[in-house]
Amino acid sequence: MGFCLEVRGDFACFTRPEMKVERVSYDVITPSAARNIYQAILWKPAIEWRIQRIEILKPIRWLNLRRNELKSVVPSGSVKTAMKKGIGLLGSYIEPDRQQRASLLLRDVAYRLHADFTMTDKAGAADNPGKFAEMFRRRAKKGQCFTQPYLGTREFSCDFRLIEDSDIESAALAEDRDLGWMLYDLDFTDPASPQPMFFHAQMQQGVVHVPAADSDEVRK
Repeated sequence: MGFCLEVRGDFACFTRPEMKVERVSYDVITPSAARNIYQAILWKPAIEWRIQRIEILKPIRWLNLRRNELKSVVPSGSVKTAMKKGIGLLGSYIEPDRQQRASLLLRDVAYRLHADFTMTDKAGAADNPGKFAEMFRRRAKKGQCFTQPYLGTREFSCDFRLIEDSDIESAALAEDRDLGWMLYDLDFTDPASPQPMFFHAQMQQGVVHVPAADSDEVRK
């Protein structure tokens, strides 16, 4: 049972984890970012989304952007203290805390995402795949979502639509490219310390095939 979504946005940033200071995006959307879009439309503990393949619909274009940002955040301990006591200093002052950071972003992106889901051990007696499949189709058709889907970072929201018949849609980008090692997802086997997983992504005629998480192609 598969589901296809087309997503589009003006900007995107699927940040490479090896770039710790400046934000540099991968060339295309990562499987984890695609999974988040599906979860924004329908997330239940009883199901787990898995991305099967990604179609790139527009040429890969870049935008170099330099912005003023704050270099620190309000400590979570200060927030908890303020919540407990009802008073506290939670302000953040831009003048002493300002810094410039560069970002290498993607612009004018469009993808067709193909995914399915499996039932988890949290499924109840009344849960079944047909029930959740119908819920997802109904919500996706109406444009309903629990949180606004985004392309890598929350500031880059995206539009989405459910594709009923992908055979009548436009073809993917006619281009081959070795995308190198890409973040696959996080392994939440130990929730206290999720570990990153990677795979060697190859775009062939605009399509990136995503291996299963337990395959030899995915490295931890």
